Amino acid sequence: MTDRTPVLSVRGLSVRFLMPAGRRIAAVTDAHFDVAAGECLALIGESGCGKSVLASALLGLLPANAQGAGEARLGDLDLLSADERTLARTVRGRLIGLIPQSPAAHLTPVRTIRSHLEETVRAVSGARGRAAVRAAAERAAERAAFPADHLDHHPHQLSGGLAQRAATALALVGEAPLLLADEPTTGLDRDLVDHTVDELRRHVDDGQRALLMITHDLAAAERIADRVAVMYAGRIVELADAETFFGVAGPRHPYGRGLLQALPDRAFTPIPGMPPALGALPDGCAFAPRCARATDACATLPPSTGGISCHHPHVPEDLRA
Repeated sequence: MTDRTPVLSVRGLSVRFLMPAGRRIAAVTDAHFDVAAGECLALIGESGCGKSVLASALLGLLPANAQGAGEARLGDLDLLSADERTLARTVRGRLIGLIPQSPAAHLTPVRTIRSHLEETVRAVSGARGRAAVRAAAERAAERAAFPADHLDHHPHQLSGGLAQRAATALALVGEAPLLLADEPTTGLDRDLVDHTVDELRRHVDDGQRALLMITHDLAAAERIADRVAVMYAGRIVELADAETFFGVAGPRHPYGRGLLQALPDRAFTPIPGMPPALGALPDGCAFAPRCARATDACATLPPSTGGISCHHPHVPEDLRA
């Protein structure tokens, strides 16, 4: 945990999709969080809860029918109000290094990894001249532990782990203060998951950058995160220190507790029901229909946003009266 000035500060970030017949779908609602240099914040939740939409908003990659609101400040720049020229030339690659989900699918199949890296160097760094560009590309590969003897391979010649390292190398080229990893462990076996998150952690521990990792893999989040943000139905319903969240006290929001209890090495008890459709959210707490602690108030009154978005959060024993 760090007390440094946040690299990324998000306040009231919301995203609405405009649909036919004037309908609006709330994909992200009133998100608040910070990430500092030397810190990893894991944004966790089931598929479809809005995690990747939030990431797209930070990168300025929302579709044309989306409307963003609120603030997402990276240094002096508000990402949500930045124009496309600024996003393309200053943010992507230089201020935010993206490690995408399924990295092999984001690599051009007819080009070598060296070619990908050198193109990125030319786009986002100050390196000029063939020798300088080549050296910068090789340094990025070395930082990501990508083997030099694979630089002239094409994407289809790489294992899943090497493709992940190639994506990490590309994200590191611009020395971005924020790394954004979107489901970086998808499709990897457990050993590769552990190796991947350990490598990502290494790039945070030097204190030069922050990491926002979007994942539904709680084991990976437990291994790497300093703090955890739990997202449900477009809202961040809990922010907690990872040590507390995964420790004896556990999550305070019933949804977070349900996620942990569904893990095979814990209670292995699935959460009943299904998440609501984002276009048909209830008036009150969106988790109420699946929650054993829900009361009549939960069905009609939305909980306040903040650290714990719940009318009846679990209270640790040492805080009980």
